[in-house]
Amino acid sequence: MNRRIFLLSGAAALGAAGTIYGTWQLLDSGRRNITGNARAGAFEITRTEAQWRAMLTEAQFAVLRQEATEQPGSSPLNDEKRAGTYHCAGCDLPVYASDAKFDSGTGWPSFTEALPDAVRTKPDNSLFATRTEVHCRRCGGHFGHIFDDGPEPTGKRHCLNGLALTFRPDNADA
Repeated sequence: MNRRIFLLSGAAALGAAGTIYGTWQLLDSGRRNITGNARAGAFEITRTEAQWRAMLTEAQFAVLRQEATEQPGSSPLNDEKRAGTYHCAGCDLPVYASDAKFDSGTGWPSFTEALPDAVRTKPDNSLFATRTEVHCRRCGGHFGHIFDDGPEPTGKRHCLNGLALTFRPDNADA
């Protein structure tokens, strides 16, 4: 086997493993016992698992409460261009302004920054490297991750699950 075939085979295997893991994470999250900030912690709004399940869709519960990841390109919020505010789907806290949104080309809604005092972060070591997980400061709902490859003025990319957010247009655009 020559080196090129070996490297391409390895890359394909890693890509397939990542796809399988991501799909499993979203679909199997209901059976896992994940203990992250979304499930434990002192937050202003707390609910039982049954209460969260009653108010969220199964997919929203997996993302917000079990820190799953939706498939890239699956959120209608990717194409949302109106002026307005993005709120936490778990507690309705305003968390991101539309003027901080940009097209990152990743398939997830992306922002340069959150609204003041809207989010908190924690280290996430789940995928072979340390990333910065971002969650709602009021209910602990998992939004996504923050990366250091965003545009100015912050250089940050808040890469978020659309399922974790709701959008409210400004009154002038409603």
